[in-house]
Amino acid sequence: MNDTYYEFGTAAERWDRAQLFFGAKEYLTAARILRGLVAEEPRQIAQRLLLARSYYHSAQLQRAETELRAVLELNPVEHYARLMLGRALERQGRPADAAPHLRMAAAMSGE
Repeated sequence: MNDTYYEFGTAAERWDRAQLFFGAKEYLTAARILRGLVAEEPRQIAQRLLLARSYYHSAQLQRAETELRAVLELNPVEHYARLMLGRALERQGRPADAAPHLRMAAAMSGE
């Protein structure tokens, strides 16, 4: 990582900072912070999910897909990750791959 102020501090401080950057639509900066957090605690679903969302919103769809698949490996019933994975696959022009994830997300949410 490059030495920047937002990559220092406790994990809680960096998590808060990443959420602030995400909320300000600074997705690349949020992702940069979150990558470090995920590397430190790879089993933390919330951090991975926000990293996937940061990638998705910054059109880094393959990276978003990778993170979403990691989330689903940790928690197969995370319905929002299923929905996002389906949408990321659709945006990559892969509707056949997206369809099962979108159907599963709809079933999980009661739609």
